[in-house]
Amino acid sequence: MTVMATSPSGGPLCDARTQLRQAVEILGYDEGTYDMLATSRREVSVSVPLRRDDGRIEVLVGHRVQHNFSRGPAKGGLRFGPGVDLDEVRALAMWMTWKCALVDLPYGGAKGGIAIDPRSSSMAELERVTRRYTSEIAPVIGPDQDIPAPDVGTDERVMAWMLDTYSVGIGRTAPAVVTGKPIALGGSLGRASATSRGVADITVAALAHRGRDVRGARIAVQGFGKVGRDAARFLHEAGARIVAVSDVDGAVIALEGLDVPALVAHAAVAGTVVGFAGADPLEPAELLELELDVLIPAAVEGVIHEGNARRVRAAIVVEGANGPTTSEADRILRERDVLVVPDILANSGGVIVSYFEWAQANQTYRWSEAEVERRLRERMTIAWHAVVDSAARRDVSLRLAATTLAVERVTEAHRLRGLYP
Repeated sequence: MTVMATSPSGGPLCDARTQLRQAVEILGYDEGTYDMLATSRREVSVSVPLRRDDGRIEVLVGHRVQHNFSRGPAKGGLRFGPGVDLDEVRALAMWMTWKCALVDLPYGGAKGGIAIDPRSSSMAELERVTRRYTSEIAPVIGPDQDIPAPDVGTDERVMAWMLDTYSVGIGRTAPAVVTGKPIALGGSLGRASATSRGVADITVAALAHRGRDVRGARIAVQGFGKVGRDAARFLHEAGARIVAVSDVDGAVIALEGLDVPALVAHAAVAGTVVGFAGADPLEPAELLELELDVLIPAAVEGVIHEGNARRVRAAIVVEGANGPTTSEADRILRERDVLVVPDILANSGGVIVSYFEWAQANQTYRWSEAEVERRLRERMTIAWHAVVDSAARRDVSLRLAATTLAVERVTEAHRLRGLYP
């Protein structure tokens, strides 16, 4: 358990702390409050020895960062990726704190990550990595302490392995230790598509805010994974024209609108959108610069930056991913009157339904999918109006309004609890 390096000169942690600094200044808080909120409460880095299928031993590095506990136990995903590092996990944990506070969940923020490429690892290797990592961090996670969930590169199978490993270690089944589990192990109906459904609902609200109808709206989705795929599907069903999508292998475009169900079927078989017969190939970077009503970056952080922000021609950017827009790009887009709906609002559907799943696990009771979706839409709508009203009142961007609301709620919880001497 370590502490905390200073923010680097760039990258997601720098962006997260810049956003926090702006919110603290608006709220008139002192430097001590900023330092408290900019610093993680607990950080754990562990070595994760992996026996590859060919017998080689490879030692990986895993992290778990718990940013804040003022409003409740920590909550946040686990990601697998070759570029995972501690500063990235720190930033994502901080954003999770703001996200949970913004949608009024009784959680603080956390995040985990292992520097492994899941695409070049076998299922057996991923299971061994997950179980060893879980056993290493087991002392700092638990249903009332820190509840992991899927993120980039992980899924419900990984959560099942984490659940089993943790439960074996404590001698009893603890279904509330993770969310995003398979339905058969206590997962919530509606959880798998919750982030995507929230992104789609917020996209419709943002279009209406700008006086546009979702029907016929030109939308591009950067990232066709867990979030982007279903967001495209939901928006297509609502009448939008999905003109381009991309994934890690490439991009495709059809200006008259993609056949999204056919594209989903193609990607399920081919493992990529590349080669889809109903579209033309496109350079992935060009997708971000198409003339659009809405651009949905739904992959990784930092894809809209100072180098390309002036070429973004979408009227609205809805952040399906965490941190896809850098602080400098944010400033440029605001100057150009591009409406940016921040990640802590736009993609909060996943953590909202994770909370529902945790609550159901603690009650040993299951809600209907219709009930889950109703409660999700209600929370997203309340948060949307709160952010829009705050942005208008303070004359700030939606991102700064959302961060300020969240920071204010976390700070109030800390003030009420007091500072332990």
